[in-house]
Amino acid sequence: MASTYTPLGVEKMATGENAGTWGTKTNTNLEIIEQIAGGYTTQAITSTPTTLSVSDGSTGAVLAHRVIELTGSITETTVVTIPLDVQDFYIIKNGSSGAYTVTFKYVSGSGSSVAWGTTDKGTKIIYATANDGTDPDIVDATSSFGDVTLTGTQTLTNKTLTAPAIGTSILDTNANELFLLTATGSAVNQLTYANAAADTNPSFTASGGSTNIGINLVPKGSGQVQAAGLPLATVGKAIAMAMIF
Repeated sequence: MASTYTPLGVEKMATGENAGTWGTKTNTNLEIIEQIAGGYTTQAITSTPTTLSVSDGSTGAVLAHRVIELTGSITETTVVTIPLDVQDFYIIKNGSSGAYTVTFKYVSGSGSSVAWGTTDKGTKIIYATANDGTDPDIVDATSSFGDVTLTGTQTLTNKTLTAPAIGTSILDTNANELFLLTATGSAVNQLTYANAAADTNPSFTASGGSTNIGINLVPKGSGQVQAAGLPLATVGKAIAMAMIF
């Protein structure tokens, strides 16, 4: 009875087989297992599809490594495939250049796959389930670990941000501009916002390194700064009249 092989290429030697070469084959198997457990390799994806194939009884198969970095300059939407019977988990980085999507999937079938967007050059934790003979699923487990990726659109809940550096804007939940931020390179003055206990008022306060700091409220065009729905000029006149009488 001849040897058989696992989907990742480990040789399952039959009883009585490989006399005189058992040690060599066993060492190769151990090296394959080692690369499956924690091996790193790269794979150029300059053409599509890029097929990751098994190497029965041999080391070096890309799909039998734990960590895979996809490399190369891509000029089209690119697909990377593995055989239907592969069951494993991977840490895969999209290190390719070119603004095109990259999809990691089984070689055929309608099971789920994992894709990097056109600008996503991040790392994903992926597991290949081999859960169906014809339509197995590949699953992106990255979000399940609660990691925040550099380019992913994610919701942070109950997270404390200490002195975050925010770029040019803060957006609302519809991705529309809520606040625009302009940075001054030599800034020493700022606004401090304070919330308040019951029956007291929250406040915006000028603060910073200068002794005397005002607050500028600058409308656009013919717009007016308002308080309680009234222009501040009108409010000021009303206060002045009240003080007179």
